[in-house]
Amino acid sequence: MRLLFATTLILLICTKCYGQKIDSIYVHLYTDSLKKGTYNYINIDGKLSNGRYLPLDSTDLIFWASDGKFNGNDLYIDPHFKKDKVTVKVILRSNTALYKQFDIYIKKNPNPEHLPSINEILKSH
Repeated sequence: MRLLFATTLILLICTKCYGQKIDSIYVHLYTDSLKKGTYNYINIDGKLSNGRYLPLDSTDLIFWASDGKFNGNDLYIDPHFKKDKVTVKVILRSNTALYKQFDIYIKKNPNPEHLPSINEILKSH
């Protein structure tokens, strides 16, 4: 039993000593604007000290927005929202000195009521 405990303890210590740290965080949005009345995924990646990238979520980050409400990485914008943009800030939990703050504009044009079918697209070209 002592051997198992000692082995587990050594593995945990080694993992902490040699684990990669996040050096910087990057915002990679899937869209150029936020859509009202829906959840908008805010994609954040961490760059590790070995140069690799790691997707980050609310277990790694603190999400804040000037408007709307976060659920994990998803930012919900009310359908009746009137402003032009939302300011978002993400802070790395393990190192609060690392953060990104950025503005995301609100989509202005309404979604089309009818999306063209494949046949309609092919006929128009």
